[in-house]
Amino acid sequence: MTLRRVAPYAFVEAPLDRAENLRDDSAALARLWAGGRALVIDAEGRARATTAGALLAPPAAELAEGPGDALFLGLRGEEGWFALREEALADGPAGTADAADTAATDEAAAARIDLRSAAATWPDFEATAFAQARAVLHWRARHRFCGACGGALAFRRAGWLGHCAACDLEHYPRTDPVVIVAVSDGERLLLGRGPGWAPRRYSVLAGFVEPGESLEQTVVREVFEESSVRVLGCGYLGSQPWPFPSSLMLGFEAEAAPDVPYCPSDELEDARWFSRDEVGAALRGETDPDGLLLSPTISISRWLIERWHARA
Repeated sequence: MTLRRVAPYAFVEAPLDRAENLRDDSAALARLWAGGRALVIDAEGRARATTAGALLAPPAAELAEGPGDALFLGLRGEEGWFALREEALADGPAGTADAADTAATDEAAAARIDLRSAAATWPDFEATAFAQARAVLHWRARHRFCGACGGALAFRRAGWLGHCAACDLEHYPRTDPVVIVAVSDGERLLLGRGPGWAPRRYSVLAGFVEPGESLEQTVVREVFEESSVRVLGCGYLGSQPWPFPSSLMLGFEAEAAPDVPYCPSDELEDARWFSRDEVGAALRGETDPDGLLLSPTISISRWLIERWHARA
């Protein structure tokens, strides 16, 4: 399969109309289920695919008689799109004997594909829908009980709200904001590598936003914590949903002092400055066996690097 993504990074193009106004409309959801399609996600967050690696999104009505507590992703034109966990086909509220038989047949015929692989090969719409489904189903699988009282959650609003009957508290999907920043001293780009990464792989620096902290403050703090380099100024460029499992990457560029990088904690294994020529060679795939390797093209981190190189 060939890459058909138009955007500079994955999970942002051709999103579904989330049709939030329909999430409480059971009659509308039932009609959409009858003529809609469904992504089936396994416990590892992989989607069903054909043996060739293409999306396998069967008609929803072939999986169960109704949506039950399946996640309503939204509309593509007039067609409804849903997502559900594989185990729900056999024993969930929407499950039926026929659905279980269908699931067993599909299980034998279908392959599985992870989101990173799908993002590199699938069309924009399919990869973006998969990312949305994976993120929300991951949240639901790990938030089955109320954090306040421990009561079991029942999912409402087409899978987007967890309600605790014991204390009446409502729970919503979480998204963790992360700044990711291309730091330059005017001549060089600061890149770091995490423990356990593939040999020679480097990327721009990133870190979670803490409570009571602005994005700009996070950029300054995270860059200094990870590399001991002082940021002098920064600006926002763009964002990318990153459902591994639930982050929103907030892309920045920053000007920094030409400090010698030093990693005082175990967050990074190494950080160093790279010249424009070194980065350019890596972008062109011209590095020698000991040369620099960069982030994959699906990520905003790669786009930040490419943008810096084009302007350097």
